[in-house]
Amino acid sequence: MQVVDHSSAPDRLHPCIPFAALRSSCMAPIPRRIRREQKTVEAMIALYCRGQKHAHGDRPSSGSGGLCDSCHQLADYARTRLNKCPYAEDKPTCAVCPIHCYQRLQKERIREIMRYSGPRMIFRHPVLALFHLIDGRRKPAPEIPAPGRADRR
Repeated sequence: MQVVDHSSAPDRLHPCIPFAALRSSCMAPIPRRIRREQKTVEAMIALYCRGQKHAHGDRPSSGSGGLCDSCHQLADYARTRLNKCPYAEDKPTCAVCPIHCYQRLQKERIREIMRYSGPRMIFRHPVLALFHLIDGRRKPAPEIPAPGRADRR
């Protein structure tokens, strides 16, 4: 009986690899400013969720950052909204942004979270808090974003 090693065969790749390679080549990279804003918002949501002692349901704490289902959904929503921000690298903080991209309920929840987490961020995530303060002092964003930037997904 002959044993054949198929591990090096190119057609034996994981089924998601071709899609991931195609997707990464078609998508524009996420600007550094947006990635930092995502980290900041996710850190604020995590502080709030842990501080309010939300029930974590069936989510394992390692896979979702220890967030309950509703906070995890809000973090996903915030990440999606940031990825679609037409300002990209020139994005101001949400408080001074001329575009209101959050729906009413999510906007109320994120405000509540920021009120709770804002003061605590200085002690738990000082670098993110410092950058957030600096970004809040930036000059206002232009009224109309550049047309080519609005189509990032």
